[in-house]
Amino acid sequence: MEGFTMVDLQALSINRDDHNNGSFRRKKELELADMFKDSTIEKLPDKVLLNIFSYLSHLEICRMATISRRWRQIAYDSRLWKNVSLRPEISGLHVGSLESLMTLISARFGPSLRYLELPIELITHHVLHELAAKCPNLTHMLLDFQQAMQLHDFSELQAFPAKLRYLCICLSEVIFMEGFMRKIYNFINGLEVLHLVGTYEKTDQEEEEIYEVINVHKLKAATPNLRVINLYGINFIDDSHIDAFSSNCIQLECLAVNFCNKVTGATLKTLFQRSKRLKCLLMNGTSLQSEHVMTVEWDKTILQELDITATDLSSECLIDMLTRIPSLKFLSAGQINGFNDSVLKAWMESGNCKSLLSLDLDASDNLSDEILIKFVTRYGAQLQACILSGMAHITDQLWMTILPILKSAKILVMGCHERLSVNIHVDQLMDAIATNCPKLERLELRWDPENLRFSDKSQKAIDLLRVKCLKLRCMVLSDGRYYELVKANFERADRMTVVRNTTCCRVSPYYMIQNYNDLIFN
Repeated sequence: MEGFTMVDLQALSINRDDHNNGSFRRKKELELADMFKDSTIEKLPDKVLLNIFSYLSHLEICRMATISRRWRQIAYDSRLWKNVSLRPEISGLHVGSLESLMTLISARFGPSLRYLELPIELITHHVLHELAAKCPNLTHMLLDFQQAMQLHDFSELQAFPAKLRYLCICLSEVIFMEGFMRKIYNFINGLEVLHLVGTYEKTDQEEEEIYEVINVHKLKAATPNLRVINLYGINFIDDSHIDAFSSNCIQLECLAVNFCNKVTGATLKTLFQRSKRLKCLLMNGTSLQSEHVMTVEWDKTILQELDITATDLSSECLIDMLTRIPSLKFLSAGQINGFNDSVLKAWMESGNCKSLLSLDLDASDNLSDEILIKFVTRYGAQLQACILSGMAHITDQLWMTILPILKSAKILVMGCHERLSVNIHVDQLMDAIATNCPKLERLELRWDPENLRFSDKSQKAIDLLRVKCLKLRCMVLSDGRYYELVKANFERADRMTVVRNTTCCRVSPYYMIQNYNDLIFN
């Protein structure tokens, strides 16, 4: 109906139970349409349109710019271009030439620009000079060299954004960065957050030569004010690089070396002796050795967040470490054969779980139902994240037992991908989650769809979850009939983005980490 674009049909306030007569609804719709027949989106003031555009992606904003001259003017407002990614695979935006980018920097970005992502073909000394001159408030930058086979010539680089607080560099496997880095060292001493992202997910395991494509020992001397360091999936990073950063970065609060498989923990003792403010240590997928870890004076640290997932630490080492860390709030210790009942029992008896808010024990097959129930019974009321996935013996029966205790839960992950010999009665599970976890924000059920059993009255259980858990923003399920049922239910309630598939989404306890926003990259 023409002129009806601004009308929210819910404003009709029709009680469908009392007025299910089609002619009555049609009459009300016509009355309301007549009332707003002269009201179109073109009559909205510019500031309202600007606010509407702010909810669109930059690719969508560019499309809106083709509608009319007025919309083009609003779409090019620099206030809509504060955080910009020019990597086509991320944002869909592709800048065809350096001249076009120079124009954008001057005319559209300017002083409003705060965050910028650049692909390798757009990282030149001319572009960096223009950013330094025209974007004085640029504080966050990502430079993507991953696909690079050779660098541009930076011999004439004389200027670089000088107010950066966050810098993310995506490294190439073969391009040596020192020629570029040598030119920017004088401009990055104000950095507080540094990401160096490697090629862990793309590297062939049979690769023979490993190149140290960036000189960490020189980089640490230029960045003394770092609070957060994330070295992700870099195949040349080892203990000496951790030692180098700790020798100069006395403000260090968070160190992440996930999937740096050359890290063994040999310099951990020195790290904690130097970095007195270190509260977060993330070492997922590293090659930690128990003898090195046991030399650390854990009782003298202020460590609050620890990830040792997929390491080969022994039970003896785990007991020694966990019983000496005084106030751990976040622990991810999944996929560790040494994490067994004796470890969890010793940790409980030490009393060091009193501050625990997040526990991830994914795929810890050596833990029994009995010890998990005892632990959750004692500490479950304080847990905001509980990950007990990847264990075939943990079924809906255990979850039904512990859910009444998990009143504070914001993140729950349950189930395993392997086909089970027993069935999961998901309706009663949804009822229990909705009844006991009103604060829930993220939920993942990893069970095979063939193991899920639900009745014709499943809609009622899903309705209860949707209505009771109003903060739920992500629910992940394996593809199947139940996934389609839940997705359709939430979409009918205009909650289009809540239900997702395990193929493209996973729930992580990392949302609980204090420096989570600083750790986001790529």
